[in-house]
Amino acid sequence: MKNLVVYSSKTGNTKKLAQAIYDYLPGEKEIYPIDQAPDPNDYTFVAVGFRIEDGEPDMAAQEYLKKFIDEKELFLFATHASKPESETVKNAINKAKKLAKRAKIVGVFDCLGEVPEQILEEARQKEPVPEWVKDAEMAKGHPNDEDIDRLIKLLNSLDLPL
Repeated sequence: MKNLVVYSSKTGNTKKLAQAIYDYLPGEKEIYPIDQAPDPNDYTFVAVGFRIEDGEPDMAAQEYLKKFIDEKELFLFATHASKPESETVKNAINKAKKLAKRAKIVGVFDCLGEVPEQILEEARQKEPVPEWVKDAEMAKGHPNDEDIDRLIKLLNSLDLPL
């Protein structure tokens, strides 16, 4: 059994979750940033992480998710600055699922991710100001230890082929 963790991370938030998943996984495993990731179809279990950007998985993640041609066990994880369980988050997760339409989605995890002040300032200058900006304050300090604990509890609750 070969396990793969792939992540797209601009600020380190998604990478932090990816590392927690990698550390959790037993046996033969690999971890890669998305721009260096191998073909997912060569692995039994794959976890793909991305940041939600403009209400969608970031573009690198979208392209990678399209590579799933076999019925692989896929775990999706995402970070965002939007209100948890918002329509923005739900829509982005649904888009990720559709992109990997042949994969068997075994679980999904999302949590807040802190946005650097420079990115927040750039977003505040846009017209109209993106919806997530008003929620970004609550994302400070995330992902934190509680987020990682929730992630591990979720992984433990799933019937993963590990």
